[in-house]
Amino acid sequence: MNEPVVVVGAGPVGLVLACELLQQDVPVRILDAERGHSEHSRATVIWPRLLELLRRTDVTDRLAHEGQRIQGVSYFSDHAPLGTAWLNRLKSTPYPFAVGIPQNRTEEILEQRLLELGGKVERGCTLTALDTTGPLPVARFTQQDGSTQDITASYLVGADGAHSTVRKLLGIDFDGKRLPVCFAITDAELSGNIAPDLVSYCYTPQGSLALGPVGEGVQRVAVSVPPATAGAAPGRDFFQRILTERGPVGVELGELRFSTTFHVNIRTAASFRSGRCFLAGDAAHIMSPAGAQGMNTGLQDAVNLGWKLAAVARGRLEEAALESYGAERRAAAHAVTRSTSLQTRWGFLRRPAQIALRDTVVRGADRTGVLQRQLAPKIGQIDATYRPESARMPRGGRIVPGDRVPVLLGQGRTTGVWTAVPRDDWTVLLHVGRSRPDTWHDTCAAVREAVGDQAEVVEAPSQSHGPLVDALGSRPVAAVVRPDGHLYATLAPARTSEITGALRRARRDLRPG
Repeated sequence: MNEPVVVVGAGPVGLVLACELLQQDVPVRILDAERGHSEHSRATVIWPRLLELLRRTDVTDRLAHEGQRIQGVSYFSDHAPLGTAWLNRLKSTPYPFAVGIPQNRTEEILEQRLLELGGKVERGCTLTALDTTGPLPVARFTQQDGSTQDITASYLVGADGAHSTVRKLLGIDFDGKRLPVCFAITDAELSGNIAPDLVSYCYTPQGSLALGPVGEGVQRVAVSVPPATAGAAPGRDFFQRILTERGPVGVELGELRFSTTFHVNIRTAASFRSGRCFLAGDAAHIMSPAGAQGMNTGLQDAVNLGWKLAAVARGRLEEAALESYGAERRAAAHAVTRSTSLQTRWGFLRRPAQIALRDTVVRGADRTGVLQRQLAPKIGQIDATYRPESARMPRGGRIVPGDRVPVLLGQGRTTGVWTAVPRDDWTVLLHVGRSRPDTWHDTCAAVREAVGDQAEVVEAPSQSHGPLVDALGSRPVAAVVRPDGHLYATLAPARTSEITGALRRARRDLRPG
């Protein structure tokens, strides 16, 4: 690949994509119309699945160190607790917590990693034209002094936000609607009866309120407001009144760091790809901010597309396999959009009967453990799957092809119950289960010889219990795992020809086997 991958937009999605490519020696140019990082943002939470994936680019520990750890998500109705989905009780992730951190600080950490990998952001460059009539896309960027430069790209990725110029120049529709909903947000120090390590959703007949830690003593405050207030910048008195009306008793608001209001839109691009051009993040989909899932969904786009483009560049994947990006990420975005839209509706119930039903359902789910078993993984995005719609549903915690495998992604060694797999290649994970057969050593050697350099062969330690036993079962199995930690196929370890056949098939067809 002689021409670089051109990434338009240097927000978190574009930066992660560029890091994914650079760490595999794929040339990248990342350009942004803005001169610096976003001063304010709506995105403040990084959920467990993204902490797993960002370990691939060696930034997870930095983010966790800089941010505020979040242990769970609590729900309230008219000041009364309904239940809590605890992230710190999740057993199938090495990161049983979320991180609250301002988006501008996330961008600074990611850009520092980009510099370490030999990249840089070219700022003040506005995309003004895109020619896709030739074999490779040619993008024209206009500098702030009026000069222009044309860049030929091997591939071009629009990570340039909801008003994406890339999407518009490609003529891709952005289907969806504007909801009759507005939110006002601010960051401020809160004191009083407020949990420093929980995200809280407070529902009342007057509207909803969300609180989430973003730093030492600082919380993101988001409140539903009438659509007519969009574009305003409410002051401290407004937010204090809403806190008193809807939030925990006795909470005092300090000085505002900023404030703004915005409409809620739900839209998805008609296609995530046009030839050698792709869309990622808000350029591809926008959703309700309820649940704080938008940036995380975009970051999953970046990882999904990044490892695939790098594999094509390295000759480890045929170009036809890039078709899987749109199929996988559209389905994932739709699933998240459905859940965030439901949570938005929860906060706008007004009729007493509707409120009573919602509260009864949530309290019952909390009491029976359903909230923990089903909602906590969904909030943390560790239920992420590329399982085909026709696939059988897994039972008892077992996973099927397309599902996420509970492993450590990226550099490092196997520690405790967490088996480390390489970040830049396919893995044949040899899971022995609860007891080690006498022939296991010979079986593993045969697999290594058969696989050769087609993939890394990783032998997981025997465990009587743990995340891999829960996911893959108690008997020996060979799991073919993608670089992003999703299961491609499960096979009998002794059937080496089937394992190598699955690896050959995976080079051209990423549909789970």
